[in-house]
Amino acid sequence: MTERTSGIRPRAIRQTGTAVVTAGLALLLAGCTPGTDAPATATAPATAAAAFEHIHGLGADPSTGQTYAGTHEGVWVIPTGALPDSYLAGAPRSSATALTRTEGPVFDAMGFTVAPSGLLLASGHPDPEQKSDLTGPNLGLVSSADSAANWASVSLAGQTDFHDLDAVPLASGALRIFGYDAADGTVAVSDDDGATWASGATLALRDLAADPANPDRVFATTADGPAVSDDAGRTFTPMTDAPTLVLIDVVDAAAGGGLVGVDPDGQLWHQAAAAGPWARDGQADGTPEALNFVGGSSPWILAADQRGVVASDDYGRTWTVLVPSRA
Repeated sequence: MTERTSGIRPRAIRQTGTAVVTAGLALLLAGCTPGTDAPATATAPATAAAAFEHIHGLGADPSTGQTYAGTHEGVWVIPTGALPDSYLAGAPRSSATALTRTEGPVFDAMGFTVAPSGLLLASGHPDPEQKSDLTGPNLGLVSSADSAANWASVSLAGQTDFHDLDAVPLASGALRIFGYDAADGTVAVSDDDGATWASGATLALRDLAADPANPDRVFATTADGPAVSDDAGRTFTPMTDAPTLVLIDVVDAAAGGGLVGVDPDGQLWHQAAAAGPWARDGQADGTPEALNFVGGSSPWILAADQRGVVASDDYGRTWTVLVPSRA
């Protein structure tokens, strides 16, 4: 693997549980009528509607319960961690739970993920009309440890535009970060919180998903079907008997393990165990732009489809609309 270096020192990563975020959205989903969608009743501002036309990544912070969306118009907070009882009963959201853009600089978050520690990781392009410490034309890897109020350059500033990111903890306590460099079609891997990088396999992919139970394993969706790497992204092998998937994510051990994905028609699929059969699950509305599995004892799925940002605790059989689309 070819190493790419950066002078940025690795950051210490804290480890937290998933109880807050699991409980927060579990309460929200419990307020849905089975078999129906329960759209949010608050009206998002026009800028939010524009941002949510194109979502590049979704993630949940296990320490706060907040949900984040990385978009063309910055990073937005969907406060799923502390929903009022009135909302669960179907009443409008209070101002405390309205959709808000984070206080940090606005940038085009082409790649976005929330690490298991709650650290936010992103890539993309800075807003040329906004003054900030983020330099372009490509952001490289940037991170936020304060809910996106501030962003710091970690590495590859001005060089790399990661179109997809995922992160898993290593036994050392550092993060292994996988990034897809769209310019040269390679998977890049960092084992020191993003400070230095090595080049892995070259392939055309749409989505990456790392396995938190096995940091050497990472999945990718390609035009020829899903593929898997068991050597930290150096090589990929096609997954046999798998449906064609646009997006994929790993189901954590607490939720039973396996994989979840969605095909171009919006059909959700679930593989309960490695090398096991794939089963059809629920249905999204159109082809989702983003998919994220949030694990724990009460797992759920986040997706961005034609309805907006939606969530499901039964693999897509029923959905809750967290943020409606402009349409």
